[in-house]
Amino acid sequence: MKKPTEVIKADPAGIARAAALLAEGALVALPTETVYGLGADARNGRAVAAIYAAKGRPSFNPLIVHVADAEAARRYVAWNDWAEILASAFWPGPLTLVLPLREGHGLSSLVTAGLDSLAVRVPAHPAARALLRAFGGPIAAPSANPSGRISPTTAEHVLAGLKDKIAAVLDDGPCTVGLESTIVGLTCAQPELLRAGGLPHEALEAALGQKLSIADGAEVIAPGQLASHYAPAARVRLNAKGSVGDEALLGFGPMDCDLNLSERGDLTEAAANLFDHLHRLDAMGRPIAVAVVPDNGLGAAINDRLRRAAAPREE
Repeated sequence: MKKPTEVIKADPAGIARAAALLAEGALVALPTETVYGLGADARNGRAVAAIYAAKGRPSFNPLIVHVADAEAARRYVAWNDWAEILASAFWPGPLTLVLPLREGHGLSSLVTAGLDSLAVRVPAHPAARALLRAFGGPIAAPSANPSGRISPTTAEHVLAGLKDKIAAVLDDGPCTVGLESTIVGLTCAQPELLRAGGLPHEALEAALGQKLSIADGAEVIAPGQLASHYAPAARVRLNAKGSVGDEALLGFGPMDCDLNLSERGDLTEAAANLFDHLHRLDAMGRPIAVAVVPDNGLGAAINDRLRRAAAPREE
């Protein structure tokens, strides 16, 4: 009989408990500034396999490995000048870099889905950083939700999707950014935007001094590239001027609606609210209509998630 999922407070005793569970090969959901991640020892093949099983995640979809700092990242990947610029500017923070694997890296091949590159980041969340220090190793951690569904920004969201399928959730309240990390590929001659996220691409381009090329999505080489992803159970209609029939309306800016991403039209507030509001609307059991969200800054990542949520999916 499976043990019920522990809910652990993010204090020193809780951090130590979570680290001990990870060391035993167990799955622990942990808060980051972006969303809650489902953590496992990235060196332990059985533990990483358990992530895929708990989430129902396709085995060709690679995972992000979280590390304590850039020095730790360099143990697993071949570093380059682009990585140095971006890591110096944005780590710790909501940025994932995809780099060639270093020989003798020691990670489970399931982490990379058999690819010769690794998605790696240094989170900024204090509890995540404390857990990485206490655990003393790399933590593979995709979003802590059933694959393809809405990402979790609270411990309650994690439990709603994965209760009794994982050992524990480290609860430290709502995530502040609320969108997954931006992913930049650094395996080619020029940096490539693989996934829009919590760090606007304009900030990346300013640091790099050049435009990012945009991945065509033909090949899944990083998390979050599947066409249908972040999806509620209900149908989602985008760019709505109002609700039709029994639709629940997710608004942006001053308007009449069921829930509003940001009445002030603030994209940072909208990003932080996105997944929580989708969870709440999905619980209503009605189709969802979503108002127009500007496509600049964090709006690009919000619209990316909304397009994937609205994409046709296999039943």
